[in-house]
Amino acid sequence: MMKDVFEPLPQLEPGHVWLAGAGPGDPGLLTLLAVRGLSMADVVVHDALVDEACLAYANPAAELEYAGKRGGKPSAKQRDISLRLVDLAKSGKRVLRLKGGDPFVFGRGGEEALTLVEHGVPFRIVPGITAGIGGLAYAGIPVTHREVNHAVTFLTGHDSSGAVPDAIDWRAIAKGSKVIVMYMAMKHMDHIAAQLIAAGRSSQEPLAFVCDAATDRQRVLETTLGAAEADMKAASIQPPAIVVIGDVVRLRPSLDWLGALSGRALQPDPFAETDPIRAPLQGHSLRGSGA
Repeated sequence: MMKDVFEPLPQLEPGHVWLAGAGPGDPGLLTLLAVRGLSMADVVVHDALVDEACLAYANPAAELEYAGKRGGKPSAKQRDISLRLVDLAKSGKRVLRLKGGDPFVFGRGGEEALTLVEHGVPFRIVPGITAGIGGLAYAGIPVTHREVNHAVTFLTGHDSSGAVPDAIDWRAIAKGSKVIVMYMAMKHMDHIAAQLIAAGRSSQEPLAFVCDAATDRQRVLETTLGAAEADMKAASIQPPAIVVIGDVVRLRPSLDWLGALSGRALQPDPFAETDPIRAPLQGHSLRGSGA
């Protein structure tokens, strides 16, 4: 059955590199192309954010190379990783570069691809589900909702030097996007919150941290923009985490489907009063597994 599914898909050829996204954690969110690449690769060069359950789909004969970069810890330099991909491909290996989320969403996949172009190495991009969408969905937080927002902004909390990016126009984002999703923002949470509040966002605006999203270690902290820094420290939460700001966070009690699978009663739709035609979600629990 699975062989028939993979039959029409492209093959990872010797001397080629596939830059693939593994999604936010759950191996069920791997794409068919990513699994195809894992099953055919001679070498899998993977990030720190790739869950071990995803690596279980790798060719048993494949060499697994760790190339993770974590803030504040000894890490491989990006240029060295990119050149390693070139060396492996030039030696005739089938190379899968597996990155958490999507390689082109704050994943530096573009830099690696440009290095492959520079050295004449053929490659394929295999998009993945980015944590800013898939990870929030596993927390029961939609990035868009018709009663809340018609736009969403994705941003990174630090640049390549580790500082808050100077190019971010906080005032424009605060005014123009009712929902803001932030990657790698915990280190500078106090500064970011101060910038947004100074730009007009309410200190009482809902905010959530989703740590280790879409894994069995997932943890969600619901708080407010003004209390985010203090609550984050009090709860001792650690990266990796996605941070989301906006009224969509208020939907989590209604849409926490993982919690419902573990027996948590879902709450009525908080926006039902603005749309009386739509029946609110009724409190219920479902049997099953979940975190």
